[in-house]
Amino acid sequence: MPRQSYNGGGGTTAFRSVSSLFGGAIHHAARIASRSPIEMVVTVLILSSFCYFYLFNLARTSDIFSGTVTRLYPTSVFASPSDAAFTQLDRGAELTASHHHAVKIQLKQMAISDPKQQALDPQIIQQFQHLIKNEIHVPDNTKKQFNVEDLCYHQDNSDMCFFENDKTDSSIVLSYAFNATGAYRQHLTDLWEHKVATLAPGDLVSLSNTGHQENVFSWLFIILRNVVFRIKELLDMADNVDIMVILAGYLMMIATFASLFINMRSMGSRYTLATAVVFNGFVSFMLALVTVNALNVDVYPVVLAEAIPFLTVTIGFERSIKLTKRVFQLSKETPIAKQDIHKTVVRAVDSVAASITRDCLMEIVVLTIGAKSGISGLREFCFLSALLLAYDFIAMFTCYTAILTLKLELTRIRAINGSSAAVAKKGGSVKNTGYVRRTVVKVLDVSDNEDGKADNFIIGRLKLLMIAGFIGMHVFKLCSTFQSTNPQVNTTEPSVAGILQQLLQQHQSSKQNHLPLIIEVFPPLPFHVAESVRKSIIPEVISQPLGTLLSAAAIYIQHPVISKLLSIALFVSLFLNTYLFKVVRQPKQPEEKQQAPITVASPVAAPVVTEKPATPAVAKTEAATVAPPSSDVVRSIDECLTLIKTPEALNDEEVVTLVQKGKIQPYALERTLGDFTRAVRVRRSLISRASVTKTLEQSLLPIENYHYEKVFGACCENVIGYMPIPLGIAGPMIIDGINVHIPMATTEGCLVASAARGCKAINQGGGATTIVTNDMMARGPCLSFPSIVGAGECKRWVEQEGNEILTEAFNSTSRFARLRKLKVALAGRLVFVRFSTATGDAMGMNMISKGCEKALAVMQEYFPDMQIISLSGNYCTDKKPAAINWIEGRGKSVVAEATIPGETVQKVLKTTVAAMCELNVNKNLIGSAMAGSVGGFNAQAANLLTAIYLAAGQDPAQNVESSNCMTLMEPVNDGQDLRISCTMPSIEVGTVGGGTILPPQQAVLDMLGVRGPHPTNPGDNARRLARIICAAVMAGELSLCAALAAGHLVKAHMAHNRANATPAPTPVPGSCIKS
Repeated sequence: MPRQSYNGGGGTTAFRSVSSLFGGAIHHAARIASRSPIEMVVTVLILSSFCYFYLFNLARTSDIFSGTVTRLYPTSVFASPSDAAFTQLDRGAELTASHHHAVKIQLKQMAISDPKQQALDPQIIQQFQHLIKNEIHVPDNTKKQFNVEDLCYHQDNSDMCFFENDKTDSSIVLSYAFNATGAYRQHLTDLWEHKVATLAPGDLVSLSNTGHQENVFSWLFIILRNVVFRIKELLDMADNVDIMVILAGYLMMIATFASLFINMRSMGSRYTLATAVVFNGFVSFMLALVTVNALNVDVYPVVLAEAIPFLTVTIGFERSIKLTKRVFQLSKETPIAKQDIHKTVVRAVDSVAASITRDCLMEIVVLTIGAKSGISGLREFCFLSALLLAYDFIAMFTCYTAILTLKLELTRIRAINGSSAAVAKKGGSVKNTGYVRRTVVKVLDVSDNEDGKADNFIIGRLKLLMIAGFIGMHVFKLCSTFQSTNPQVNTTEPSVAGILQQLLQQHQSSKQNHLPLIIEVFPPLPFHVAESVRKSIIPEVISQPLGTLLSAAAIYIQHPVISKLLSIALFVSLFLNTYLFKVVRQPKQPEEKQQAPITVASPVAAPVVTEKPATPAVAKTEAATVAPPSSDVVRSIDECLTLIKTPEALNDEEVVTLVQKGKIQPYALERTLGDFTRAVRVRRSLISRASVTKTLEQSLLPIENYHYEKVFGACCENVIGYMPIPLGIAGPMIIDGINVHIPMATTEGCLVASAARGCKAINQGGGATTIVTNDMMARGPCLSFPSIVGAGECKRWVEQEGNEILTEAFNSTSRFARLRKLKVALAGRLVFVRFSTATGDAMGMNMISKGCEKALAVMQEYFPDMQIISLSGNYCTDKKPAAINWIEGRGKSVVAEATIPGETVQKVLKTTVAAMCELNVNKNLIGSAMAGSVGGFNAQAANLLTAIYLAAGQDPAQNVESSNCMTLMEPVNDGQDLRISCTMPSIEVGTVGGGTILPPQQAVLDMLGVRGPHPTNPGDNARRLARIICAAVMAGELSLCAALAAGHLVKAHMAHNRANATPAPTPVPGSCIKS
């Protein structure tokens, strides 16, 4: 049925809502990044610095520094109360309920040896035992600290905690059994082990701490060395399939980086943007690692060595390449020197956001499925990849978008300064190279076609299939790349097995023998005698000064005062750099302002010889910007057509010729020339030469110093200038307790002065009070039916069950449009439906028209034989006199009232209360009724309203219905005072859209305090403007009626309106704008 069909679109609506939510968030992020690129980059750098140091400190305690020395992983063994021996537990297996209630012991071991195979000094061993027994306390940040005796596993009165095993002349293994029952005790034992492993070098040197003996720059070399060793270990014990998968991963990673740099180079960026993309990925990688660690997901550093190539291929760089290409495509539409870089970048982001978001979401979904697989290694890889992809997506539309903005801004600045080198066309650098290189570049290039759509859209799907296939290989155990096969501590060795058996016997003889026992055996921490300390990787000549410098810097940075001063200096530097960058964005503005009068002084019509520039600097600037030849040199049509893509190389006369020959359309001058003022000047020349009088071109109609870009596509077409109108101020007048100055744009003398006198009289009575009784804009479409039966059925449906349906459809088209009332009228088989709607702070005609179209489309599903004659059937009614506006109201319905003291009536208005009341009845009521007036029961409401409309950017044609007004006057307080009220049921105003976007009109709205949408209550600004207009009309009514009652009207106009009527001796055309 029709109704079901309408409701069936809910899924699509929900999908669009989600898409619009993502699109809105991306648009907002890109807008912030492009408006404040330096702040965004600095913020990301600070965030990445914190992540870097966090991960560095985390890595210091992992096996990534220790090479293959501590490659063994801990082994856990389990024994129930009835077992006589231990059973080894699998690493990564989930523990059962009995395991959770077991007594847990951690066996920490230290292996001491002499690399020269010489006998160990017993005194060194005793000193070492004394050191770790009495001088190591954990934790550091609490008053309550624990040593070895506190951490040891004691049962009953037994003091057995320390064991010696594998003792030879040149080596010995020391073992300590710690009670690790409970998370806190486990944390303490880990801290104790870390302190032992990082002991300062003495008679013995910890090989686990060799990484810390290097300076800050050495740790990177250590990590790279250990990654190479790890790959070698994997190759020694991996299957052929695993080796092939790892090798393919590294080859694809290399190809991915090569593709990135080749594509960025083809777009004109050698290294900057490609490096920025890599940095973007590195920051995302660090954030993903921090998140994984915060969620307690174990991702071992050795596994990362295998995962990094696959992470690189999984994330890829095609999204950044796609965004970069789109930005550069849009930046070439108009000359870079005349672009708004912020708008260009945001447009590019909006055009690619949907496809990039879709691809990312699909890949994240597939990776999430892999994370749920439960396969050790693959689960962590997929989880890390999903997080990395999400962070890379966020960073691309924030950090990388800011870098793109900076790149374009610097290009724009170089173009303005005339120093930018020509950028090679795409593919130009590869054209003359060898066949092999051209083939490789073609394979790795993510090319676009002429329409801006990617030819290789299949790459995204191919990568998605590759990820899914890779996960499938692990699920079906075709390979085991990320599954941890690292060796564990061998608990069957006699030395370890003996200690385990002793601990088991102690436990079985203790009071806790009814509980299971779990012992986790850790690999030995290696210690060598001092002579075996290896040399530093970096030469001492370099490392010693750097180490001293960095150590001093670390001390000063940790100082509480100096650290705050450094932070303040950072923010000051950021502010100054941002300010200087924004200043340098427009380096030629002062010179352009100096040259502007020269441009105006030479009209297009009469070719004249231009004067020489005042200074050599100006001439140099003009040459740098490739100034067009003088207007007395007009090249041929064919030659001009070759320069049409660079309009700055054409002079105005040549552009006029191209338009006259039909090569450029007059309405397209703004888009073709890229200079709005120049387009207006050329169009005015064309209109003048085609007119009868041919006076327009040399007339004084102003043209310069106007925001034509605001007008273009919004307020006016075929612009040839602008018309200045004097703007006067009446008041201030107290309106609802607030002093308000009334702006009035008019050429009628005495109007502002008359309104000012009315304001003065109203203020002496305490001011004006206003109320808004209705707020509904109306649109009345005309519908046709085959017969009056169908028309009547439609009327009944709209007024009953259809009311809710139409309201829902109408309201779905806008955040602000809300349907309040439906009024239906019939004329034969014609149906007129008047939609009355709240429209927020907009006047609302476009908004309500869009809602009406949607409502009529839904209505046609219920009445297929209905025909829409016109969206506006004059039942609104707009810009025409109509009783329905007077009766039902349209726009804002406002009533204003004031009480004028009798003394003020006599001294300010120069009349009496009785005379005012009599004049109002006879003129405004009886006289208007005799004339058959509709809504015209007033003296001059249109005068005040139109003057304010022109000043505040309203539609002046709507003064027809907006001027509907009834002015009433009556004596009060025993006839001593005068009460006046103005009722205006159809004031149509708005504070957003239309003429309110122009800067002069916005200045007037700012003065009134009603510019733009109200921040908290939509519609309040427009209603406030309507109140001001109604109160101003009342002031005008009061003053004019007083002048008529006193007979002063003609005298005032003769005195003021004709003060400058004496003609000048030589009638020369004049202008209100002084040159």
